[in-house]
Amino acid sequence: MSTTTIEQSPNDMADTGRPLKQADMEALGQAAECLRTLAHPVRIRMVQLLLHNRYTVGELAEDCGVLENVASEHLRLMQRCGFFTSERDGRRVYYRVAEPHLERMLDCIEGRFQPDC
Repeated sequence: MSTTTIEQSPNDMADTGRPLKQADMEALGQAAECLRTLAHPVRIRMVQLLLHNRYTVGELAEDCGVLENVASEHLRLMQRCGFFTSERDGRRVYYRVAEPHLERMLDCIEGRFQPDC
């Protein structure tokens, strides 16, 4: 009886040496999409701000140096990935961080690209 072994490339293996499941690849695809969304200087600045307080679109726009409609679009994209959430308080809508892992992600970014933080 002969057996055939199929060699897998390192790209098909997880750190454990076992093949990645299709579900793992789908989750990684979603992660990559959200990381692409985060990969913008204005959005990273919004994360910095929102990790410490809640802000309105106007407040974020002013601090980030963009128009309100531009800030609103950035917020919409970040909400779609589950990074931010909004809450109404009277006539104002406030945004805050919804994803608890954003703080560690930002620590990593700042440690690498802003070592004086």
